[in-house]
Amino acid sequence: LRRDTPYNTYRYAGLPPAPICNPGLASIKAALEPAATNDLFYVAKPDGGHVFSRTLQEHNAAKQAIRNGAL
Repeated sequence: LRRDTPYNTYRYAGLPPAPICNPGLASIKAALEPAATNDLFYVAKPDGGHVFSRTLQEHNAAKQAIRNGAL
């Protein structure tokens, strides 16, 4: 969130100057055949994991918990 880089879309509007990733086969398959779930939101954790939420309220609580180091 704080890094000053053209890839930081929190600081710079629009698309980054170049691609930010190259998806693997598992990612492409997941996009073509997504899992059946009620989760609508996710937030990434510093350890590389994720927290999935069904409501915006749960999502916002997860974001705050991660920022506070609770998750």
